Amino acid sequence: MTIEDIMRTAPVIPVLVLDGTVDPVELAETLVGAGLPVLEVTLRTPGALDAIRAMSRVPGAIVGAGTVLNETQLAQAVDAGSEFIVAPGLTNPLALAARDTGVPFLPGVATAADVMRGFDLGLNRFKFFPAEASGGIPALKALSAPLYDARFCPTGGVRPETAADWLAVPSVLCVGGTWFIRPGETDMSKVAERARAAAALPR
Repeated sequence: MTIEDIMRTAPVIPVLVLDGTVDPVELAETLVGAGLPVLEVTLRTPGALDAIRAMSRVPGAIVGAGTVLNETQLAQAVDAGSEFIVAPGLTNPLALAARDTGVPFLPGVATAADVMRGFDLGLNRFKFFPAEASGGIPALKALSAPLYDARFCPTGGVRPETAADWLAVPSVLCVGGTWFIRPGETDMSKVAERARAAAALPR
């Protein structure tokens, strides 16, 4: 799959910070079953790589690693079975390493200079991050006009009640959402309810 294939699979990519509260396999099965097969597991917790390994075995799941900061983490994530890589920013060493591995890569951008550097590296699909703090929908529209070949997955501050507005922007292929699991929550029926609502969003 290309990064565009992955971005077009569902309107929302759950961005997951897994602290061991929930079983990652059960979580993946719940999200996939509710219509959100693309799952980003952030490398912010000690068990993230193990979670990626476990979730990658769930039928239908497309599991990637997020918060990848350097080449070492890239190699670890790919070794754990990540099918795509998401970074909060765009650096030449990480972008070139991702290109060398052939893994679909979604780097974070917030400015025209970021996007232009991505173009120079052969990239045109990006995470707009942090989306709300970087100016929200007006900023992304302004950025998209001159950089018309770029397509985005806004992440950071996107909420269930604003996701449809983001998805209505022509340059947006999907959004990243962090609202599926609340701190300390273990009830998968609530996660499934949120996921079904997200999967049904128009775009």
